[in-house]
Order: sequence, then C-alpha cells, then structure tokens
Amino acid sequence: MRTLLLAALLASTSLPVLAQEPTQTLKIALAEDADILDPTLARTFVGRIVFMGLCDKLFDINQKLEIIPQLATSFEYADPKTLILHIRPGVTFHDGEKLDAAAVKYSLERHATMAGSTRKAELSAMDHVDVVDPLTVKVSLKAPSAPFISQLADRAGMIVSPKAAEAAGKDFGLHPVCAGPFKFAERVAQDHITLDRFPGYWDAANIHFARVTYQIMVNSAAKFANLQAGAVDIAERLAATDVPAAKANSKIKVDIIPSLGYQAMEFNISRKDGAKTETGQSALVRKALELSIDRKALVDVVYNGIHTPVAQGVPASSPFYAKDIAVPGRDIAKAKALLAQAGVKLPVPVTLTVSTNPDQQQSGEVIQSMAAEAGFDVKVRATEFTALLAQEDSGEFQAALEGWSGRVDPDGDVYTFLHTGAPLNNWQYSNKDVDTWLDAARVTNDQAERRALYAKVFTKAHEELPLMYLYTTSWVTALSTKITGFQPVADGMIRLQGLALAK
Repeated sequence: MRTLLLAALLASTSLPVLAQEPTQTLKIALAEDADILDPTLARTFVGRIVFMGLCDKLFDINQKLEIIPQLATSFEYADPKTLILHIRPGVTFHDGEKLDAAAVKYSLERHATMAGSTRKAELSAMDHVDVVDPLTVKVSLKAPSAPFISQLADRAGMIVSPKAAEAAGKDFGLHPVCAGPFKFAERVAQDHITLDRFPGYWDAANIHFARVTYQIMVNSAAKFANLQAGAVDIAERLAATDVPAAKANSKIKVDIIPSLGYQAMEFNISRKDGAKTETGQSALVRKALELSIDRKALVDVVYNGIHTPVAQGVPASSPFYAKDIAVPGRDIAKAKALLAQAGVKLPVPVTLTVSTNPDQQQSGEVIQSMAAEAGFDVKVRATEFTALLAQEDSGEFQAALEGWSGRVDPDGDVYTFLHTGAPLNNWQYSNKDVDTWLDAARVTNDQAERRALYAKVFTKAHEELPLMYLYTTSWVTALSTKITGFQPVADGMIRLQGLALAK
C-alpha cells in the first residue's frame, strides 16, 4: 500500500511539470518541397525555412536587418584578417554531443571544402580555422572580407554535429543533427517534414510547440483552403489572388513585407546542348527577349501588383541599389530590330522551364504571350521544383524561372551567381571584369566604394544578361489569428522562437 501511495504521490507532484511541457503541433504549409536537409549542400528557400527549426546559426538577423547573436554570443576582429568568435556555453546537439569551438571549426571547414558544397563561395575568404579554447574560435581570412559575418547568419553559419556528420557521410541530409529548437523526426518526399521539440535546446523557454510539421502544398488554392479550414496554421507565400479573401477572413492575418530577393530568368550560355541555342549564344537575342517583356504587366497580371519590377540583383530599398539601371520598358520594335541584327531565323525557339507552382506556370504563359509578338516561340515546360534545380545543376536547361530569397549583404545575392566558378553559377557565366569587381567589393568596408563596384557589376550583367532580373518579391505570409509571436523579417524566414497558439 505504501508503494502505491508513494507512486501516486510522485505522479501527482509531477503533473504540474508535465502540464508545462508543450503539447501542440504547429502546421506550416510550404509552397514546394525542400531539397537535401544538409546545410552544406542545400540551396532552396523552403529548405532554409525548415532549417530555422533544425539548425541554429552562429548569428541571425532581426526585423531591422541587424546581425544578432545566436550560437556565437559575440565577435571581434583582432586585425582585418583575424576574426574571433565567442561560442555560447552550454549548447548541445540533438544527439547529446557538446557544441563547442571544435564543432564550429569542423562545420566551417565542412562547408568550405566538402564536395558539392554550395557554401564554398560564401566562405571562400576563409583561409583556416583554429580552436583557441573550448568556447573561442579564431578564423583567419585570406583578405579582409566585408560580407563574411553576414554569411554566418545563414547556412554557412549553421553548426552540425561532427559525430553525426562523420557517421552518416553523404547521407547526413537524410537525418540531420544540429542544435536547433527541433530535431528531425520524419520526412515523406512531396508530402511533409516533421520535427520534434528538442528539450535540451539552449533557448527552450521560447519554444511553445511539441512538434512542427511542414506540409508541402504546391497547389495555392489547396494551401489557402487548408488555412481557411484550420488544417494549417501558417501558409508561406500565399498566392496574391488569395490575399483579398484572406484579409476579409476574421480568422486569418496577412503579413506582406518587401523581401531582399528577386525573381529572374536564367539562361544557359555555356553548358551542354542547352547552351547551343539562340538565347544561349547571343546577348542580342537575350536583350530582345527582355524588351518583349513588360515587367509591370507581368507583376500586375500574376501577382496583383504586390511585387516591384527591377533590373538588378538588389531591391530599391538596398543602399547598394544602382539608380542608373532603369527597368527597360517594353519595346517590340526595338526587340525585332535586335533579332534582325543578330541574324537569327524567326520565330526564335525558347524552352522556358518553370516549377509546377501555379503562379510560376502563369508567369511562364504571360512571358510566352508577350514574347510571341517580338518573334519568339516560347515553350513553357513545368517540372517539380527540386527536379528543376537538378536540371540547372547538370546544365540540362535552356532558360528557367527561379527566385532568390535575398541576403543582408549584396555579396550573398550576386557573387555566387555571377563570379566565375561560383557554386550557383549554373549557366557558367564568366567575365574577368565582373570577377575583379566582385572580389574588390569583398575586401573593402567603404560603403561608397562597394556601391560603385556593384553598380559596375549590375551594369555589365544587364548588358550581357546571363540573368534577366524581373522583379523584387514581397513575402506574403498568412496565418491563423490564433498564432501569436510571429515577426516578419525581410528574409522570408519563419522563426519558431516565440511562436505560440493562443488559448
């Protein structure tokens, strides 16, 4: 009897503790599936959203776009080429291993050297990393680097468990182990990704859900219907056409915020058969195609005008925006004249690959219709998003529509796409002057000098058009009014710290 009474007493005294533990599941609808869940290899926007739950970074950014501490509590430069990072004490990975200076060194070196890493360009300024003591890291740079700290506020600053990464090898992305607020639980391709709360998280007091499920909802109508029905709590990138109805729904809140990124048409100019085309071989043809497109009409028709036409890789709100690079107006006569100058046979065939996202398909169809008037025969080919990325990686495309979510420093928006040999330069654009300007912009902290250098880069890119920047995006996030604590940031991420479900 005493045993039973003692058991009952222990059970009763533990109830208040258990009651404080989160029990609810947060359901987030993603517009497409993520690629590999390995921060070293990943490249998708939705993958970054999932990483917000999985993998903390050395630094983060706030709503003012200021860099703030996360896994690193502070930093200082001992000299222009020596960065000292102070690591947060008491942090553990999901596998129970300690996150220390050695783990930071391991992750930075993995990002910088691993075969297939899409972080190489971001960390190319890094020469070597030393462990000073268990909570201090010294990063030696090849040259001063203005954007380096900002790179550590994204995937290049995500720290993985060395033990788990070494054990899993190339399969680490199938079961990632980091130090974020949630740990990996399950993934079903094209359906969902589920994470479970990590009780040992260093900031656990700010995590108010037991589980988060990212549900893949490519169909925008289905995504909105699920939000209305309460089947999901948050929908990222709600279709612009659904915004009026969402705003009229008393159970839904809509946040619209200008982003740091852009949407662009990318051209294969030097890879495999995809480059052996009129658009691949001639900047005149690419310029003619640009002049056939009315960017404002495209944005108005497909997105109800919520995005902003642009002809360069940063938004007008950026201090690095080049005011002299105006968005060209539609000019069919000039477009036809350029095609005649290029000596190409009409109509000029163009295969434009887009994702199966409905608004991307509609964008392709609008471009198809506009371009036809200038003498182009655009065939729109829709494919699943991760398949589109794979085709770009392999060079098996002619032209493609793809977005970039943007970074705090312009280096993150430009270098990896336009510098010779950079990881995301899938069209293999190469211009020695552009390389020189991009390299120079990395090593100076003089903002006026950097602004002038990026203006040269954007001017040359607009002449040669390996990328045709179309518009700066706005993030449209819709969420149940029961969700509290959401803070929209211009990077479009859904940060889980502070989110809660109102009682």
